[in-house]
Amino acid sequence: MQDHQLAEAPLWEGIVQYPPEFAEKYIAKGYWLGQTISGFFNECAQKYAKNTAVISAEEHLSYAELKRQVDQFSAYLEQKGYQAGDSLVIQLPNIIEFFIAYFASIGIGMRPVMSLPAHRHAEVSHFIAQTEAKLYICAERHSGFDYRTLARECRQRCPSLQQVIVVGEPEEFDPWPDVSAFPEQHAGAPNITARHVAFFQLSGGSTGTPKLIPRTHDDYLYSVRASAEICQLDETSKMLMALPAAHNFSLSSAGSLGLFFAGGTLVLAKEPSPNTCFALIEKHRISHAALVPALAAKWAETVQQGAVNIFAGLKALQVGGARLPDALARQLIEEYGCRLQQVFGMAEGLVNYTRYDDSAESIISTQGSRISADDEIKIVDDEDRELAAGEVGHLLTRGPYTIRGYFKADEHNRKAFTRDGFYRTGDLVRMTEDGNIIVEGRSKDQINRGGEKIATEEVEQALNLHPQVMQSALVAMPDRMLGEKSCAFIQWRREEQDPSLARLSMQLRQHVRAFGLATFKIPDHIEFIEDMPYTALGKIDKKELRQRLVQALN
Repeated sequence: MQDHQLAEAPLWEGIVQYPPEFAEKYIAKGYWLGQTISGFFNECAQKYAKNTAVISAEEHLSYAELKRQVDQFSAYLEQKGYQAGDSLVIQLPNIIEFFIAYFASIGIGMRPVMSLPAHRHAEVSHFIAQTEAKLYICAERHSGFDYRTLARECRQRCPSLQQVIVVGEPEEFDPWPDVSAFPEQHAGAPNITARHVAFFQLSGGSTGTPKLIPRTHDDYLYSVRASAEICQLDETSKMLMALPAAHNFSLSSAGSLGLFFAGGTLVLAKEPSPNTCFALIEKHRISHAALVPALAAKWAETVQQGAVNIFAGLKALQVGGARLPDALARQLIEEYGCRLQQVFGMAEGLVNYTRYDDSAESIISTQGSRISADDEIKIVDDEDRELAAGEVGHLLTRGPYTIRGYFKADEHNRKAFTRDGFYRTGDLVRMTEDGNIIVEGRSKDQINRGGEKIATEEVEQALNLHPQVMQSALVAMPDRMLGEKSCAFIQWRREEQDPSLARLSMQLRQHVRAFGLATFKIPDHIEFIEDMPYTALGKIDKKELRQRLVQALN
């Protein structure tokens, strides 16, 4: 165990710390145990040494074997001169090297930035520049993209970058090292505490360069342990990792870290398609999986078309990252016998889960309740006045695993956090009498149609109930008279005798009107598309859709 006395070091530059009185409270209540992520991993490896920790294709590593490779890579990093406080960017697909790099770098006090495979030069160079990262670890290729070209651009434009390690054919860069040369070496313990920053997660949303979220060892591990308990993970659990391993959802809700805490087995999927994942589910008898709504819809469609109903055999399917349409939730439970768990949260902190013993209607229509009794939640109006239960407002939160500020972002922090430390999530929600959250949309996704405000997710929920709609996305389109009008992008299910698109558009507008929404919320324009564009975090990329509209109007 590490003590909670904070070291005097430049490790706190650009970091907003928890106020002392809150830190003392979280320690006293047992949320923060003073354990580093490295100490956590070592404890798991010792406790479950013989259990299989990770499976990737035909490669199986026990906890003891994974720890040995982590220790060896830590020694390699230390020999290269890296030390506590140095930053690196890890951008790897779902391969075992991701976990080796993650635990090894944290083990010597480095602070990895958790870049996603879909990020490109604009994001990665920003991460390197803002953290002054010295090391970039990437794959040779993934999903047809050559990351070595990205590395070349970053090396030219980022003076802090000293080394690039490539998993695969490195060309002019350094290969993933043969760490067998370090069989008996162990890196020295860094001079850090569990209150220091362990790594950087990335903010979500559909626009702008992601902001860096500093997660401390103490706050993050609390959410991991609590999530593993809520999700009822144990040594028999086999979790499929279909989403990117670096995603906050994949790491901690309960994710890979929660699974390691319980001693279970993680099975890595190279990509999330039904063809790949259904085979892995059957081969390894997967018990747990996590998806974003778009993937859940695709998997459900595959089952509907005759594939084996993999949902019925899972102990739990988590769906999070965006609001799950009620109609799809009901289909998963009632048609496919799925044990569904909705997850709603953000990489900045607060996470809500539906519980397994909730009523079916709560699991279908709400996004669950908070992890901790000390997750403070406020739902407020535009003037920050608290609203009564059942009223829709802006979600504000603070708690034992919610950050107090983004990294090196003073100006943005003044807008994103209240003076007393509540994080403005940007979500529009209401709370049920029993404490469950219902997500109604994003305040940043509002459309101002001639002074009338439209919460996009409310209209999307109505559209998604139409039998021919797979997914919908409502975005603003410029209008000379009203300022903004609404455009609904529709990914639709084709049928043998489809109506014309004009007639289908009319049907959809009638459907929204019959749903009971205000007239001004009925989409002004409807565009039909084959596939939705997605952000790196698996959310529908509304920025891309808005750009398409602007280009079409010009």
